[in-house]
Amino acid sequence: MDAIPTRDKIKIGSSVSIVQKQDQGSGKLTEGIVKRILTSSSFHPHGIKVELASGKIGRVQKLS
Repeated sequence: MDAIPTRDKIKIGSSVSIVQKQDQGSGKLTEGIVKRILTSSSFHPHGIKVELASGKIGRVQKLS
């Protein structure tokens, strides 16, 4: 698996794949456009938490 992107790689408007809280067990990814970056630290072991334009919230697993 690729490395989890750090906060400096994630920009507002980026196309990303996130894992939502309820999907952490299955690892199901949801794609979308970043609206807000919610994690203030530069790195998080499970991924930087973002809100997508769709309103979904999750941790970035990869950049699309």
